[in-house]
Amino acid sequence: MTNLKLAKIIFLCLIIIITTHFNTKGQAVSTGVPFLLIGPNSRFAGMGETGTAIADDASAMHWNPAGLAFQDMTEINLTHSPWLAGLGMSDLFYDYLAAKKHIKSLNGTIGASLTYLNIGEVITTDEFGNRTGQDYKAYEFAFAVGYATKLSPGFGVGINTRFIYSRLSPNDVKVGSETGSGTGYSVAFDLAGLYKPTTGPKLIKDKLSFGFNLSNLGPKITYVDADQADPLPTQIRIGLGYKLLKTENNDLTITADFSKLLVNRTGDSSDPFYKAMFTSWKGGISGIAKSIQSSIGAEYWYGNPKLIALRAGFFYEDPSNGNRKYITLGVGIRYSLYGF
Repeated sequence: MTNLKLAKIIFLCLIIIITTHFNTKGQAVSTGVPFLLIGPNSRFAGMGETGTAIADDASAMHWNPAGLAFQDMTEINLTHSPWLAGLGMSDLFYDYLAAKKHIKSLNGTIGASLTYLNIGEVITTDEFGNRTGQDYKAYEFAFAVGYATKLSPGFGVGINTRFIYSRLSPNDVKVGSETGSGTGYSVAFDLAGLYKPTTGPKLIKDKLSFGFNLSNLGPKITYVDADQADPLPTQIRIGLGYKLLKTENNDLTITADFSKLLVNRTGDSSDPFYKAMFTSWKGGISGIAKSIQSSIGAEYWYGNPKLIALRAGFFYEDPSNGNRKYITLGVGIRYSLYGF
């Protein structure tokens, strides 16, 4: 076995370790292109990864494209983040670029986003440890365009269409007795809604928000073996938001998000996305509850106009489903038309 094959296997194992989800038996349930699940900006990351019911900037392309329906201004959102820098992997980084513009003639807002994950350089050697000169860079990206509109003053819907490209190794890579492409691609779409009551009791009107996003619906992505194609990370997110305080100089919002992968995989086989949307709900009430990731968050703004933001959140994942638990904190400053 050459080290090219070994490097590919090690890399695929690394991706699984980074983004693994587990079923109730502790067995890994992996998907292709898991970078699509990475939250793209520091604001909602500071709120415990809760953005589904807020989605009030260009990053709504990721959190909830229906949020674009409530936005009238032109905006560009840019994120650059070293990825796994704490593990000494300095050449890994994540970039996200999103933009949106309200088009009056279309009665809605259009958006576009580019997500890029640089996985770094892979050095290949032969069976004697000599470099082959066939080193390569691995990366993945996704480009999406979306449209959102209001169906009523308080209810908006949105849709994204996404092209996904993944280059894990060069083409014509040989793995065992098989030779195939080290690249894969697919297409996917998102369906989303956001409800912000503009009428009703005082405790609800202009304070409550409810959102959902069904994302990454599309065919599997194939690399070397079509029979072992990987499902996309189809996911459903449901979010709640509530404006707890709003005065001239103070604004406090609390949020909660619940998400679940809609993937049903056994060994090398997996259900197509349109079937897994139903078959992934298994294990009874207990099993379903364990497969749901939950998070809560809060954001406080001070100033008129808003000047300084404080954010906090908590993310929870059941021990049988990844076992991630962490507190998040964030600070933001806004000056004139610029903010973060």
